[in-house]
Amino acid sequence: MTFKELEIIEPILKALEEKGYETPTPIQTKAIPTVLNNKDIVGLAQTGTGKTAAFAIPILQQLAAKKEVSSKSKIKALVLTPTRELAIQINDCFGEYGRYTGLRHCVIFGGVKQKQQTDQLQRGVDILIATPGRLLDLMNQGFIRLDNISHFVLDEADRMLDMGFIHDIKRILPKLPKKKQTLLFSATMPSAIATLSRSFQNNPVRIEVNPESSTVDTVSQYLYYVEKQEKKGLLVELLKKEQTQTILVFSKTKYGADKIAKNLCKAGISSEAIHGNKSQNSRQRALGNFKSGKTRVLIATDIAARGIDIDILELVINYDLPDVPETYVHRIGRTGRAGRKGKALSFCSKEEQGQLRDIQKLTGRKLNILSA
Repeated sequence: MTFKELEIIEPILKALEEKGYETPTPIQTKAIPTVLNNKDIVGLAQTGTGKTAAFAIPILQQLAAKKEVSSKSKIKALVLTPTRELAIQINDCFGEYGRYTGLRHCVIFGGVKQKQQTDQLQRGVDILIATPGRLLDLMNQGFIRLDNISHFVLDEADRMLDMGFIHDIKRILPKLPKKKQTLLFSATMPSAIATLSRSFQNNPVRIEVNPESSTVDTVSQYLYYVEKQEKKGLLVELLKKEQTQTILVFSKTKYGADKIAKNLCKAGISSEAIHGNKSQNSRQRALGNFKSGKTRVLIATDIAARGIDIDILELVINYDLPDVPETYVHRIGRTGRAGRKGKALSFCSKEEQGQLRDIQKLTGRKLNILSA
């Protein structure tokens, strides 16, 4: 199936073709026609499955069809997302896919001065991408009204819950019109998110894309048994031998991420850490350096990595194994995107052998053991 067969309008097709996108991913194939049919949806999918396009493309198409003129008092679509990094990436996607539609989009988030954001809002916006805290702040100041919202997207809903944004969302929901299309996306469906969905969605269509098998199939996975104190030296040794240019290393803790980055820099390997204790500007700068190739290695905690969306990531290294086996699948899914081949290396100490058993049970396969 192609995007043309999904009956995407010409301006969006042109933009997709320019980006080299011809074949939709499974979630796009399922979600786009459903959204265009004006149904609410609950989409269960990980980052990397193409879910942003699954809601951005049909929203752009529906708004473009109405041919409404932008007005500062008429924001028509709202996308709520938990992190600044993810908000920026979603905004970029709307810019790419909607390049020829004439629709205006804007992203707002905290941690920076608001004037540039409010100036853009006052010039007129059709599609607003926002983090919850800054949205509420600008609503309270009178810069944003949600009376004319026809499309509402709650993205990364389970991460919203993890990061404590659920109360902010409950404050935002009553400000939205009762009549609207709602699209909720989440990697998992904890009971709190299921309850939230029932509170504001109208008979949503459930669309589920199971990433486990596809991730396991497209990513070559290797394992090093190594003592905890020897991980530092092994990582330096591997990175000096490794020819790949984009490498994401996962650390369990913020302190550990900083320590790994410091050690790599001492060894002459360009690296930066990204985690919740870093300022917004610092995190965005590190991510920008990584994407541009200025920084070869990015060390991240799981929460910080949730907002990282890189088309071609060659290698993922699990310096620490995660406590939750599903997190391992999410991590290695950063490489091997959209059916591409990827590579993942994991370090396992004696203390982590329980986590390793859980991971191999979940994925249904043994990791290939390499000697350190």
